Amino acid sequence: MPIISAPQEFNEDDLYIDLRTVLGTSLFLKCEGFNFSGSIKLKPALAMVEAAELSGALTPGSILVESSSGNLGVALSMIAASKGYRFLCVTDSRCNLSSRRLMEALGADVHIVTEPDPEEGYLGARLAQVRALCAADPRHVWLNQYTNSDNWRAHYRWTAPPIARAFPGLDVLFVGAGTTGTLMGCARWFKERRPDVRVVAVDSVGSVTFGGPPETRMIPGLGAGVRPPILDESYIDEVVLVPETDTVRMCHRLAARGFLFGGSTGTVVAGAASWLEAHDAGRAGTTAVTISPDLGERYLDTVYQTNWVQGIYGSTALSPQDVTEQAVA
Repeated sequence: MPIISAPQEFNEDDLYIDLRTVLGTSLFLKCEGFNFSGSIKLKPALAMVEAAELSGALTPGSILVESSSGNLGVALSMIAASKGYRFLCVTDSRCNLSSRRLMEALGADVHIVTEPDPEEGYLGARLAQVRALCAADPRHVWLNQYTNSDNWRAHYRWTAPPIARAFPGLDVLFVGAGTTGTLMGCARWFKERRPDVRVVAVDSVGSVTFGGPPETRMIPGLGAGVRPPILDESYIDEVVLVPETDTVRMCHRLAARGFLFGGSTGTVVAGAASWLEAHDAGRAGTTAVTISPDLGERYLDTVYQTNWVQGIYGSTALSPQDVTEQAVA
């Protein structure tokens, strides 16, 4: 029986779902949303804060500041509250309302960027505001998840090894690409220790991370308007790009079987399913794993709201069966 004294001390790390009944092919989904921050971002948030404390950059009078599309902001809000720091999150208008309210409930200040940078989108505008805040007040300490090596090191230490232990015969690992912290941590670990495992990155159409043209993206989590500095493509075997309509459809498909997951999970599962169909059709015995960053409650007003989906992606974004299932829900 776990007994904890700080919220960051708990994280359920050994829950997997076999999605065969949903997809018709075996894919194991590692669930990372079962902790007090509600997402995998607890790991890099804790690693970056502890490293900043150890280096002396973060002191009792410091104000943590970070750019986040939601989940890292919630994780840092929780850790800051636990440790007694002030925290300021710079996000944008795509951040889910529930994530913003969670941050504020935990005592964080939330600044919302409403206009994207002409060339680097919302992320570029958020980063510019963070730099301005740090220049205006020396108490601000920017952890900078986009360049901070403790971002990927957290997953090298805490995400990849449990997967390897649970699946000694692993053939392919699918990892979503946002800041690429999870991707690079897992890819580095497997390339160094289990190079036979194929690492496939899953990204959103419209993201510039792997050189694609920028397009408007409405679902936070994966994708970027600025290429992540910590990305090293030499550790990655393949890249799969997923349109947001496929993300939404996969989320609804999972929910129809009782699994309510977030938008990033819909993206990585859709990408993994398409890869397996193209590369693995009719071949038995392949062991495949992907990672679910969070659960679905924070997406009830967007991904799981039929009016929002059809307003953004059009009336054909959901099949009649998807709409019927959502109406019943």
